[in-house]
Amino acid sequence: MLSELLKNKNLFYHLYTIDKNVAEQYRQMPCPLCGGPLYFANYLRKPRGEPEGVSEKCFIRFSLCCGTEGCRHRVMPPSCRFIGRKIYWHIVILVILSDWHNKTTNIFKLSKLFGVSRNTIGRWIVFYQDIFPSSPQWQLIRGQVAASIKSNELPANLVNYFLSFKSSAKEALVSCLSFLSQGAGIYQKIRAG
Repeated sequence: MLSELLKNKNLFYHLYTIDKNVAEQYRQMPCPLCGGPLYFANYLRKPRGEPEGVSEKCFIRFSLCCGTEGCRHRVMPPSCRFIGRKIYWHIVILVILSDWHNKTTNIFKLSKLFGVSRNTIGRWIVFYQDIFPSSPQWQLIRGQVAASIKSNELPANLVNYFLSFKSSAKEALVSCLSFLSQGAGIYQKIRAG
């Protein structure tokens, strides 16, 4: 089961490092509105589902703010740790939905195992099967993966795709999260440009 990976504190730190590097790349760019310099304006999130002892810095959501007076436009670099305003780590959502979709376990057991309500898991299912497949973000990156990935079987089908050619489940999940965050970054750049 993929859920065993969620006990690995180093996995959460690895995802933090990826996000930090992406945020630094975005900070090097000019403000998309006025061309001014971007500065870090990070803040703490309080996501759920991590193992005990995860470093406090892993909870930082990287954010940028234009330094030009009168603009102050905020830029949110894409994140492989967080998905929008959802309060659970993105990796937790992927693992739970993949275990459910692959019939590794059912919603009742997943709810008890992770302390997530069945209604919340149900909302995640609706998001990934009904909302996300029609999003501009998914439409932009859809062609970068095999056509066999069915939109109505997301995210499990996508996780299984990465599992098929990565040497470990950890690498597959990290690649999947990076891929999904890349789509968010492309979409942001198109909207800003």
